[in-house]
Amino acid sequence: MKDHLRLDIPLLLPDVPDEADQCLDRLTSDLKGRQGIDEAHIIAANADNPAQLCIHYDPDVLPLERVRQVARSAGASLTEQYQHLLWSVDGLGHPRRARTVSDRLRQLPGVVESEASAAGTIRVELSRAEITANDISSALAEMGVRRRTGASAERALPREPHDHAGHDHGNHAAAESNSDDHEHIHGGIFGPNTELIFALLCGAILATGFAIEKLTTFLAWISLVCYLAAYVLGGWFTLREAIENLRLKRFEIDTLMLVAAAGAGALGAWAEGALLLFLFSLGHALEHYAMGRAKRAIEALAELAPQTAMVRRDGSVSEVPVEDLVVGDTVVVKPNERLPADGFVVVGRSSVDQSPVTGESVPVDKEPVPDRSQAAARPDKLPAQHRVFAGTINGPGAIEIAVTRLSTDTTLAKVVKMVSEAETQKSPTQRFTDRFERVFVPSVLGGVVVLLFAWVVIDEPVRDSFYRAMAVLVAASPCALAIATPSAVLSGVARAARGGVLIKGGGPLESLGSLTALAFDKTGTLTEGRPRITDIVSAKGVEDDELMTVAVAVENLSDHPLAAAIVRDGRQFLDEEPIPAAHDLNSLTGRGVRARVNGEAVLIGKAEMFGSDGIAPLSSEMAKAIERLREQGRTTMVVRMGDRDLGVIGLMDTPRVAAKAAIDRLKSLGISRMIMISGDNQRVAAAIAADVGVNEAWGDLMPEDKVDAIEKLRKEMPVAMVGDGVNDAPAIANATVGIAMGAAGSDVALETADVALMADDLAHLPFAVGLSRQTRWIIRQNLVVSLGVVALLVPATILGLGIGPAVMVHEGSTLLVVFNALRLLAYRDNAEAA
Repeated sequence: MKDHLRLDIPLLLPDVPDEADQCLDRLTSDLKGRQGIDEAHIIAANADNPAQLCIHYDPDVLPLERVRQVARSAGASLTEQYQHLLWSVDGLGHPRRARTVSDRLRQLPGVVESEASAAGTIRVELSRAEITANDISSALAEMGVRRRTGASAERALPREPHDHAGHDHGNHAAAESNSDDHEHIHGGIFGPNTELIFALLCGAILATGFAIEKLTTFLAWISLVCYLAAYVLGGWFTLREAIENLRLKRFEIDTLMLVAAAGAGALGAWAEGALLLFLFSLGHALEHYAMGRAKRAIEALAELAPQTAMVRRDGSVSEVPVEDLVVGDTVVVKPNERLPADGFVVVGRSSVDQSPVTGESVPVDKEPVPDRSQAAARPDKLPAQHRVFAGTINGPGAIEIAVTRLSTDTTLAKVVKMVSEAETQKSPTQRFTDRFERVFVPSVLGGVVVLLFAWVVIDEPVRDSFYRAMAVLVAASPCALAIATPSAVLSGVARAARGGVLIKGGGPLESLGSLTALAFDKTGTLTEGRPRITDIVSAKGVEDDELMTVAVAVENLSDHPLAAAIVRDGRQFLDEEPIPAAHDLNSLTGRGVRARVNGEAVLIGKAEMFGSDGIAPLSSEMAKAIERLREQGRTTMVVRMGDRDLGVIGLMDTPRVAAKAAIDRLKSLGISRMIMISGDNQRVAAAIAADVGVNEAWGDLMPEDKVDAIEKLRKEMPVAMVGDGVNDAPAIANATVGIAMGAAGSDVALETADVALMADDLAHLPFAVGLSRQTRWIIRQNLVVSLGVVALLVPATILGLGIGPAVMVHEGSTLLVVFNALRLLAYRDNAEAA
């Protein structure tokens, strides 16, 4: 397997040159700080070729699909040179089988990445010039793995209308399996339950043969026939797996079990060999069932959205499939019904239970937008009281909503897709155990070969040495180790999604569970993100109305939270006074804005912007006013028109109600260091930090300074960065784990972060950290059990323990770690439980 890859990927960029440059700067900044990226740089465009992203990366840590998501969040997109497949399949019953299938796919020419999950998801990145999705489907069919078709596939993954931007998540690309084949996708006559039925038949025939052997003396040949039949039934799927692994020139656990069963038969211990295969195949089947429980918890997310919607068109209401909804449709939602689409309320008032998507425990009041056309122009900027999501549950009032997204693009559909992607992402522990097994299994075989010749050293029959070697072979097989981590990761990701937290794979899940430092952005994270004007201080000879008129005119062109506050409160202050038009807005990142009003240049921003980069310094009058406001904890915005200082506006953002309680809970979970990073004045930042209980406050930081701050922290210890995932995306990208809040309302936040809190609620952060810590603890428990059983059984079998007891303990430990991992599906945060 290729540990590290280099790809040169053509990029699609905005048409405006300045926007394209900003996009490239942000893309490289976002990528360079991420774990798994060795190097990322841009190869400039020329007359014949577009700009290319040259990336050196480890696909096990950061798959190509995450690179796509980061590119989209930066404003670029990857061309269709590489196609992304995310398929729901049958025929992957356990992690060893999934690993074998993904390794086989990696050997195909043109396959860049391949990962499979025992939960039934396969992710493939392929070069369109070398291989097609049809070829992947055919290769899977040869291994007895079939894509799901029809309703079962749609429940597992959202259906796409067409193959777009190099993606295929539905049932449209590649050769479709005949729907009748779906009944026999496991390669057996009993459909998906074939392995379980074979195992049970193996046990029944084994019991029959054993009874005949013990209760009669003249039907020995019948008992032998029964044992041989049990061998066939119990070893059918194990043999198939072993053959696949031998094609890869690799010894796996299945191979060890077959060798041990064959050795028992060679010794005439047919009953013990059949018992071994029976318990091993039964364990496989039960693993499949147990992993299916976690998989069904994820599939249940996709079932939240209704299949049809009542849509108002041409004056009448009719029922249509949700796939037929288009942006702009008006959907009628009756009381206590699930919402079929993302959109905003245009008629009626109600409260909506958003817990299926965001995890919020209290229904959220919804009301219609004042102006539908304005809302439709910028739906992502609407306040929470207007926006609704597919899959949520309407309360007592009938409402009508305007659709803003197709059914395949809803927040719920994206969450289902990303959770399915997360299933295939291996955690650091799983990557380690995979490497360990590949060394351990051949070592076991070598040790068994040595034990076969124990009779040369000690005085015992060859038969006894052979039997002992086979018993050791069974005892040393690391079945439990193979499933210890993936079962816990799958359960943890599923439980998080059910609680409104999207964790993108085992890596972020484990990392979040181990770190002890958190960095927070201030605005919109620890504070409400809705600042209000508290002070208007006009310069001498300037009226308040003149100051506010100019400020509102310019800030009306900006989408910064402070700009929104100035426009909102400023309009209220000015009442009906006319506001002139501003134009030529230019953002001075991290400092302020520049524009023109009535032909004069206007500057609005921090005090530090003035007196540098050729901008004249502030008057002493303004400097004193700013100092006075900052001492009171105000954020200040200076307004200058031409060469006149018009005045300063003081604003204040209040801490979130839940912030202090969340911080206290994080401290109880073991987060010992918390830092608030802010572009605001140091004194203002320190006041907010002290109010919510954060240890440290770092203020006066430009956006690039925030990245440097995170890099500095990472050199000291692993650190998570919590923000909105939009304005602070570069800092989030450079953290050990990036966490975005309010991701249900932001595509950029969903794609940027490693962990996305769907609700704009800081109280969900302790749940995510607590679940991650519990997952890490269960992984440790499982590793101790799996390795401990091997450590106990190996000397026990050397000292005389038989194959039968060894395989019982061995398979028992495998089932124990699986069901221990499933406990995560019932995880509850202590605060939630209280």
